[in-house]
Amino acid sequence: MIQINPDYARGMLARGLLALMVVALPLTGWAQGQSGGNGWFVPQPAKPGGAPAGPQPRGQPNGGQPAGGQPTGAQPAGASEPVPAGGPDTVVPVPDAPPGPLPPLQVQLPPMPEIPPIPKGSATPAAIVGILSVPDILRISTAYQMADKELAARRAKMDEDGQKEQNSLRELGQTFANERAKLTPEQIRAREKEYTDRVNESRRKFSERTRIIQEAGQYVMAQIERVIELVAQQVAASRGVNLVLNRAQVLGTTADFDLTPQVADVLNKILPTVVIPPDGVSPTAFTAPVAGPRVGVTPEASAPAKPPAPTPAKAVPPPPAKH
Repeated sequence: MIQINPDYARGMLARGLLALMVVALPLTGWAQGQSGGNGWFVPQPAKPGGAPAGPQPRGQPNGGQPAGGQPTGAQPAGASEPVPAGGPDTVVPVPDAPPGPLPPLQVQLPPMPEIPPIPKGSATPAAIVGILSVPDILRISTAYQMADKELAARRAKMDEDGQKEQNSLRELGQTFANERAKLTPEQIRAREKEYTDRVNESRRKFSERTRIIQEAGQYVMAQIERVIELVAQQVAASRGVNLVLNRAQVLGTTADFDLTPQVADVLNKILPTVVIPPDGVSPTAFTAPVAGPRVGVTPEASAPAKPPAPTPAKAVPPPPAKH
């Protein structure tokens, strides 16, 4: 005789709902720490009700969601856990917090290498300082705003789909619990396997959608960052600046040192929009379109001018006949 816990279905439902709530969290860590570790692209978390979130300046706290991978607490596809036997109110144990920083290492190092004397070189030039604020540039950037709005809508849609999946799993578990007394042990095992497979598939699907949205944020910021870097260099050179500092590290300055407005203005002119992969398509499987005409030049204007049509020759009347 096989002994089956009468609260098994409710325990399975609790685990399924927990997994979906983990993977369907708003993507507050859209692309922080990516694209060379700059962490500039950090939109605000989605507001309750699926409202799109606005952009968040560089350096704002991240929601702790690891980019480019599975959400915190999510299991790999196909993994299964022991089902809590205490029903939906059972507390599911969570893994211990990661250990803190290690204490200083007290060991004897190898012998110090000898450093030869360095010959005297030319002195560095006098510093001509410029100030740049990347968060302010992103707030002004039309490309950033467009991408933030689009990816926020995708996050809201994923949250909505996650809520629907939770409701579906809840109904499935309730139906199983109501029909359990009428089922044979073989049917119970089959229904339990079906429910477990459904939970694991939902976990895999939402984890994949999370990863794709985060990768899309990285793809967008890679396009913006490379332009900001080159534009900032050219603006600094045009004003004779040889040292550009981050405004967040400067206690005070005047507008004469600020390169931000000029960099943002040039950025919007040469990069008004960015390319975003279609929803559900990873940038790794996306082929970027071929570069088209420059900004502000329509395809018709950029095409070579057609030569004017030749003017048809007028018919010459025949000479009058001689009598």
